[in-house]
Amino acid sequence: MNLKPQIPQVAHSIEGFILAPEIDEAPETPIHSAVRDILLQVGEDPNRQGLLKTPDRVARMYGEITAGYNIDPEKLINGALFDVDYNDMVLVKDIEFYSMCEHHMLPFFGHAHVAYIPDGKVIGLSKIPRIVDMFARRLQVQERLTSEIARFLDDTLHPRGVAVIVEGQHMCAMMRGVKKSQTRMLTRAMLGAYKDDAALRSELLATISLERSAE
Repeated sequence: MNLKPQIPQVAHSIEGFILAPEIDEAPETPIHSAVRDILLQVGEDPNRQGLLKTPDRVARMYGEITAGYNIDPEKLINGALFDVDYNDMVLVKDIEFYSMCEHHMLPFFGHAHVAYIPDGKVIGLSKIPRIVDMFARRLQVQERLTSEIARFLDDTLHPRGVAVIVEGQHMCAMMRGVKKSQTRMLTRAMLGAYKDDAALRSELLATISLERSAE
């Protein structure tokens, strides 16, 4: 299902992210009708006081949590690429993210660790968490989220290597199905030098582990 045409029109954006409009009610969309139908199907009354505004709240929520579909990557980067004489590891770790599982449309969330080895060019520090959010704010699976972040950085920076490690907890496994609340999923994407050089991979994993143990 393609949600993009059904998301309410937006009023403004912050740091490249399109947000739901700050108005009392969003324009009526098919999402409003769909939510009313769902409420009826689960045995609720869409007209009772507590649910009257629920279709509107849900429509605006989807506008926010799927904002990644509407982001222009060039505007997100906004020229924040810099020539720097540095060729060692750059690691941004514990980037918090929230996404939506495309199978059950339930949240999954966790942390991403993003590393790259520059080849004469670096990217502004704040851009890496925003890149993670750009891909997380879509209907996703964790495996694709991980590889999309890695490929985007590789295509943008052309570094010697890129590594992305994502740890996620999935509500579809925690509150339904197997109902295992402590289950975590680990995915990783290694490109370039990180794929070819086992020593570099080991250094990265050791650095993440050591810094965590020191916290």
